[in-house]
Amino acid sequence: MRSIYSLFLVMVLAAFAHAQTDNTATPAAKSTASTSTAPQDDAYHPPDAKTRAKWYRDSLIGWQAIGRQVVGAGYGTWRNSPEEWGDHWEGFGRRLASGFGKNVIKQTSIYGLDSGLKVDSHYYRSKKGVGAKVANALISPVTARNREGKRVVGVPRLVGTYGSSIVAYETWYPQRYNWKDGVRSGTISLGINAAFNLFKEFVWK
Repeated sequence: MRSIYSLFLVMVLAAFAHAQTDNTATPAAKSTASTSTAPQDDAYHPPDAKTRAKWYRDSLIGWQAIGRQVVGAGYGTWRNSPEEWGDHWEGFGRRLASGFGKNVIKQTSIYGLDSGLKVDSHYYRSKKGVGAKVANALISPVTARNREGKRVVGVPRLVGTYGSSIVAYETWYPQRYNWKDGVRSGTISLGINAAFNLFKEFVWK
């Protein structure tokens, strides 16, 4: 697990370093795509309420969200983790329901905190070089953008990611699990998010 926590530490440190140097304008939000890209020298335009609502809806019932939950449930069933849920269709169903439950808590927390704190946790692809793309992918899970488009600590995503995992492990998971497992799961989730961002930057256009 040390490598997972090391990755998280690198992401956080990179976020703080980038926040100190990223004083240039940032991508413009597009209301018609779940992952946006815009020229780096464009002025940042915060998403309006309608766009935020669309992103929230897609994060719950969009094809990407559903696909992630199905894949996650399938992987958990293949590993039979947790073993109390079984390794057949019943276990798959329980893991799928668990995944959707965690995602509802996570995305609702992000949506609410984004609005309350007036920040934007949405992911924007970089149009700069390879190094910028890698940095953007790694720090986005732990950062957000303020009204001026500058990167700040991503409180909504951190709270949503860790909070949803801790709630799940303290409530509907088997009793042998606790909040520490939730913290570990949340950290893994941030790492997976960063890896998926790299896929978006270099493979999925």
